[in-house]
Amino acid sequence: MELVVARIGRAHGIKGEVTVEVRTDEPELRLSPGAVLKTEPATVGPLTIETGRVHSGRLMLRFAGVKDRTGAEALRNTLLIAEVDPSELPEEEDEYYDHQLMDLDVVLEDGTEIGRITEISHLPSQDLFIVERPDGSEVMIPFVEEIVAEIDLEEQRCVITPPPGLIDEREAIVVSTRDEEAAGGGDAADAGDAADATSTDAADSGDKA
Repeated sequence: MELVVARIGRAHGIKGEVTVEVRTDEPELRLSPGAVLKTEPATVGPLTIETGRVHSGRLMLRFAGVKDRTGAEALRNTLLIAEVDPSELPEEEDEYYDHQLMDLDVVLEDGTEIGRITEISHLPSQDLFIVERPDGSEVMIPFVEEIVAEIDLEEQRCVITPPPGLIDEREAIVVSTRDEEAAGGGDAADAGDAADATSTDAADSGDKA
């Protein structure tokens, strides 16, 4: 199975080095010196990694045969593709490759269908599941243990326990309205403050649950 593991960025310096946007959780394995990678577009590759280092938090690579800035700039925006055994699993427990998570059915603990995972976005702070709902809309689910309760690869499903408002924004509005009525109303400013406080409390309650 072929997986995109990085995208080449701009040239760095004058000796053929490039910055790389990493798209794998295991760059030390997929992007190590000696690795031979296919490319998109295919006419650019294959490319063999000659050296690698981290500079100011960014991975820098140099490829065999690329000796100057001109050659490095010609590689900009090229995707790097690694061949991965479909049965291979990450070394760390509770870690998954993107291809294992794609198309999993996303459901609540009571079995309510939410949608299916169509994309995984790797952000600096956390990973996000992009979930397509039955009506064609999309919702983003943070891949954190407080929300993702279970990944079952055999059953091809992902069980989530979302806080109020994550899946359906109307949930947060309903909670606010009920609390406002219970408080007896008040002026517009007070009602707005009460609604904000209730939404926060509801989210906190969901986190504790």
